[in-house]
Amino acid sequence: MKPIIAITAGDTNGVGYEVLIKALLTGYMFEIMRPVIYGNAVVAKQHLQTLDEDHRNVTWNLIETPEQAKDGRLNLITCYTDNLPVEFGKNTESSNKAAKASLDRACADLKAGKVQALVTSPISKEALNGGHTEYLEKLFEVPSGKGSLMMLCSGNLRVALVCNHVSIAEIPSQITEERILSKLAVLNQSLKRDFGMEKPRIAVLALNPHAGDQGLLGKEEQEIILPAITKAKEQGIWAFGPYAADGFFGSEHYAQFDAILAMYHDQGLIPFKTLDMSGVNFTAGLNIVRTSPDHGTGYDIAGKNEADPSSMRNAIYMAIDVLRQRASYDELTANLLPFIEREDKEGKPRREFIDFKTTTGGNRFDKPADIPNETPAQ
Repeated sequence: MKPIIAITAGDTNGVGYEVLIKALLTGYMFEIMRPVIYGNAVVAKQHLQTLDEDHRNVTWNLIETPEQAKDGRLNLITCYTDNLPVEFGKNTESSNKAAKASLDRACADLKAGKVQALVTSPISKEALNGGHTEYLEKLFEVPSGKGSLMMLCSGNLRVALVCNHVSIAEIPSQITEERILSKLAVLNQSLKRDFGMEKPRIAVLALNPHAGDQGLLGKEEQEIILPAITKAKEQGIWAFGPYAADGFFGSEHYAQFDAILAMYHDQGLIPFKTLDMSGVNFTAGLNIVRTSPDHGTGYDIAGKNEADPSSMRNAIYMAIDVLRQRASYDELTANLLPFIEREDKEGKPRREFIDFKTTTGGNRFDKPADIPNETPAQ
């Protein structure tokens, strides 16, 4: 059965409706999923009037619940009042309320299992008092100490962040050994479960210029980042660095890794978007699948039929790909033999199968076994 994908319309005064309509009406979208747009029919019609003729003649299938979604149609659930004004290019209180209403309704349906994944159109940060990533982390109750992870993806380039939407002045206080180690763990698991990598290689960027230059330009590399990398390796995570960001990207060293952990927003996203502006924003570490275009509301071009739908199209494709990969990973790892961890005579950790009888009759597995590091305990 085709997955039902929830797509929020985002800011009513931005390019959300434009890019989602253009993305859905090209390629083979309707052959691989059923889209459900969370927004408003009257607002959608106003946006249609700004598009070219190929995208203007759209017939919406207005529904009240995702179960009513039909194949091959632009299904739409109205989430807020019909008298909402559209003011292209403006950040208004009403547009922020509408964006939040659409997101909340889509998330409620996602929690209820009525849709299988979430694709979010761009919003203003005022709508959620921050970004989507932080809001969804709280809404879907990510366990304390684990956290979610903001990751930008394009082909084989994946850039994740230790600090998301915080001011430059706050960054040093948030760069801690514990936080870096936690982000590395989330990133490593996501690369396995969501992207199908058995042993991903992760590059960790430095905080200071020239990776601190042996402490002359800062000591975070020596006192915080490097110890975190060492502990990550002890946990079976292939983490390397810290690398000075400018030389790392300038020399295309990033091509040798499966993902990069940057210390803060602009350090990672400026080179990423310089290389590709059609990437996808993926939230790792959630128990649901969420993607988004890697651009903002586009107030400067809203209502002008100039927005490029490539990033939105890629976000939808990636949501479906991750759904499939995650299901495959979960199936393959669901029946692993349980084990316990002990220490040998030298104090080194080892893993042993728990003593139990197999269903085929009587063989007992109670001897030490050499189990790969990536095998999760059950």
